[in-house]
Amino acid sequence: MLRKLIVFTDGGCSGNPGPGGWAFVITQDGQELIASSGGDRQTTNNRMELTAVIEALRHILKMQEPVDSIEINTDSQYVKNGITQWIHNWKRNGWRTASKDPVKNKEYWIALDELAGKLPISWKWVKGHAGIDLNEKCDSLVRKEMDAILSGL
Repeated sequence: MLRKLIVFTDGGCSGNPGPGGWAFVITQDGQELIASSGGDRQTTNNRMELTAVIEALRHILKMQEPVDSIEINTDSQYVKNGITQWIHNWKRNGWRTASKDPVKNKEYWIALDELAGKLPISWKWVKGHAGIDLNEKCDSLVRKEMDAILSGL
């Protein structure tokens, strides 16, 4: 039987930089396997978007069960374009952008690249705040993480 996982991820920040949250939901055959989230007191929106995917992939690898395909749904063009297009030139150019600047969030990109290389992933961009149930669930979890950090300040 083919094992296909569908993953939704989201990250956000209150201020940029500021307190942030990340979340993911992993499903199989329309059933939710796990939803998880976390936060950081001082971060950026892009770091949280990357962390959401990194944490989802770490979780999948810990499951230690063969997976035939993983569809990652992100509302971040930064994440999708970064991992599917830009990263190849960044690595070739010694982690420098086309304008020769150091790549921002390099350590996150390295971690994501290593994890993604171990799994059969397809990447899909979804419009945020467009009523897509699991994207909205991730957004809600991100907001709860940010609220928890803000209320603790």
